[in-house]
Amino acid sequence: TLRKIRRMIIEVCAESYEYAIKAEKAGADRIELCRDLHLDGITPDHESAKKTIDKLNIPVFILIRPREGDFIYSNEEFELMKEDIRKFKEMGCKGIVSGVLTDDNSIDMKRTKELVNLSRPMEFTFHRAFDIVTDPLKELENLIELGVNRVLTSGQKDKAIEGLELLKELKNISKNRIKIMPGSKINKSNIINFESFKEIHGSFNKELNTIVALAKG
Repeated sequence: TLRKIRRMIIEVCAESYEYAIKAEKAGADRIELCRDLHLDGITPDHESAKKTIDKLNIPVFILIRPREGDFIYSNEEFELMKEDIRKFKEMGCKGIVSGVLTDDNSIDMKRTKELVNLSRPMEFTFHRAFDIVTDPLKELENLIELGVNRVLTSGQKDKAIEGLELLKELKNISKNRIKIMPGSKINKSNIINFESFKEIHGSFNKELNTIVALAKG
């Protein structure tokens, strides 16, 4: 049998109201709601977001990403992102998951700060745009300076297990000033490697119940 691991928060990435409900029933601690996961997730529609926020008893975070592709946005796209944050805030969501880069793959401090400030008092997670920044250690300090609550990252690799070394380095540097939340292809056979982290993220699909059972410690 798989040995129990230290208690950690499980954030489940859900692209539908139905899966969010299923995750809550399985014992998930939090939902990140999006749609089109095959495109790495984009902003969910307002109707399913409202339903999910209203019906669930666990916190629902909303992904704000207007389209697939890079994280460099036009003025129109950026205005849409801000408008969406306002709407989801009114609906009562508990957190926003977003982020903006500049064309040299560094964090767009000005725009990300606007999104963080607009999201308050909700929590703000900087998403996996972090996995393509050129200088992750420097950018972590930038996110701390902006007051970002957590960063979702695979350690700049396709799978979090492959990025474990960087993930641990980020965690050590963070000194609890920001949460490092590993995500990307974490499963029941490798979850033990993430035991030192307080939170993990994934859709977990067929392994949802097992993952939650393991993480409840």
